[in-house]
Amino acid sequence: MSSLPSAKPGIPQVDTLPNFQTSMTHVVSVPRGDRWRIYHRLQELMIPCWCLPDGSLRVEVKHSIAAILLRSVVQQFIAPRIEMVNWLERCWTADQPR
Repeated sequence: MSSLPSAKPGIPQVDTLPNFQTSMTHVVSVPRGDRWRIYHRLQELMIPCWCLPDGSLRVEVKHSIAAILLRSVVQQFIAPRIEMVNWLERCWTADQPR
C-alpha cells in the first residue's frame, strides 16, 4: 500500500518525499598545527571526524547544524584576530535597537 495519492491520467506524479543525502564527508584544509585542536573541538561537539596520515582532516557532515559548527570551529582557529574582534563587535551591536 502506498500513502501517495494516485496519479491522474495525463498528469505526471511528483514524489512528495525528496531524496536527500543524509551524510557527506568533507576534507577540510587546515594548517597542520591547528588540525588536532580542530579535531578535538569537533569531537567535543560530537561531529565525526578523522585525522588522516596525509595530514588532512576528514569531517562527516550529517546536517546543516554540523556544517555551521564546522565553519565556526575552523574560523575560530584560522581567522586573524582582528577579523574575530570585528565579528564579535558586530554581534554585540546586532541586538541593540537603532
